[in-house]
Amino acid sequence: MPARLPVIFIVSTVVIDAMGIGLIIPVMPDLIREVQGGTIATAAVWGGVLSTSFAVMQFLFAPLLGSLSDAVGRRPVLLVSLLVMAADYVVMALAGSIWLLLAGRIVGGITAATHSTAMAYMADISAPHEKAARFGLIGMGFGIGFVLGPVLGGLLAEYGTRAPFWAAGALAFLNALLGLAVLRETVTVRTRRAFEWRRANPFGALRSTARFAGLKVLLAVFLFFQIAHYVYPAVWAFFSAERFDWDARMIGLSLGIYGLSFALVQGFLVKPAIRWLGERRAVIAGLTVDIVSLVFLGFVTSGMLLLAVIPIFSLGAVAAPALQGIMSRNVPDNAQGELQGVMGSLSSLSMIVSPLLMTQTFYLFTARDAPVYLPGAPFLLAAAIMAVSLLIYAWDRSARSEPDTA
Repeated sequence: MPARLPVIFIVSTVVIDAMGIGLIIPVMPDLIREVQGGTIATAAVWGGVLSTSFAVMQFLFAPLLGSLSDAVGRRPVLLVSLLVMAADYVVMALAGSIWLLLAGRIVGGITAATHSTAMAYMADISAPHEKAARFGLIGMGFGIGFVLGPVLGGLLAEYGTRAPFWAAGALAFLNALLGLAVLRETVTVRTRRAFEWRRANPFGALRSTARFAGLKVLLAVFLFFQIAHYVYPAVWAFFSAERFDWDARMIGLSLGIYGLSFALVQGFLVKPAIRWLGERRAVIAGLTVDIVSLVFLGFVTSGMLLLAVIPIFSLGAVAAPALQGIMSRNVPDNAQGELQGVMGSLSSLSMIVSPLLMTQTFYLFTARDAPVYLPGAPFLLAAAIMAVSLLIYAWDRSARSEPDTA
C-alpha cells in the first residue's frame, strides 16, 4: 500500500463525515418547526437540546472508543461506527416527531465519537515533526466537507427537509465500504495495550492524561477555545435566518464559504505559519483573530459584508492544529488514542455547554419580549470566552516555556 494512502483515507473520511454533518445544518430551522411548530427563537432552543444530546454521547463515548482503539485497533472501531451512523441517518430521515429526532441525535453522538480514533490513526502514522501539519490536513478535510455539505444541503432542501438525511446516510455507508477496502491497522504489538475502564470513561481519562507535563493548562485552553468556537454550529443557521432573512440555500452557501476558507488556511497556511511564528505564537495569533471575528459577528447587519470578510477571519484556524501538535508531543506514542479521546471528550463537553448557552442567549435577545434585540449576542459571549482561553495561554508560565518550532 502506498505510504500516503492512509493519510488520504483519513482525510477523505473526515471530508465525508463533515459533509454528513453539514448537509443537515441548513434545514434544521425548518425541520424543527415542521415537527414541533413555533418561531425561529423557539426552534433555536430545540436545536440546542438536540445538539447537547449529541454532545453528551460524544463526551461519554469518545474516550471509550479512543481507548478501545488502543486495545483492539483503529480499523474495527472506525468501520463499525460508520455502519451504525448510516443506519441512524435513515431513522432521522423517517422521524415524524421531535422525540425521534432526539433519539437519532443520541445514537448519532455515539457513532460520531470516532473522531478521536481518526486523529489517533493520523498520530500513529506521523513523525513528531509532522503531527501539527497533518492535524492541519484533517482540519482541511473537515473544511472541504463543510464546504460541500452545507451547499449540497441547501440545494437538496429543494426536495424537502428530509432529503439531506438520506444523502448523509448514503455517504456514511459508502465511506464504510471505502474503509473496508483500503484501511490498514496501525496498532501493533508494541503499541497495543489492554483496555481499562479507568481510561475509558471521560473523567478517568482526564485524570490519567493530566499527569503528563504541561497538559493541564493546555487542556484548559483547549476547553475554553472549543466552548467559544461551537457558537458557529450552534446558532449560525438560526442567526442568519433571523438577522439576514436567509433561506436554506443561502445558509448553505455562507457555510460553504466559511468551510472553504477554513480548509485553505488549515491545508496550506498552518505549516508556513508554524515555521514562521512557531507553534506557541501561532496559537496566540489564531486566538486573537478569532476574538476579533466574533466581536464583528456580534454587530454585523449586512449579510454581504459578512460573506466578504469570512476569508480574512478564517486565518484564526491556525490556532487549533498548533495547539494539538503541542499536546500530542506531551504524551508517549502508546497513549495517542487516549489523548485524542480526552480531547474528543473536551470537545463534546464544549458541545454540551455551548449549544444550550448560545441558543438560550439567542432566544433571550430575539424573542418577542426581548429587552434588547441583538441576534449577534451569542457571538459576543463567545468572544469573551475565547479571550479567557487566550489569557490563560499567554500568561501561564508553562505555556510561555513551550518549545518554539519557528
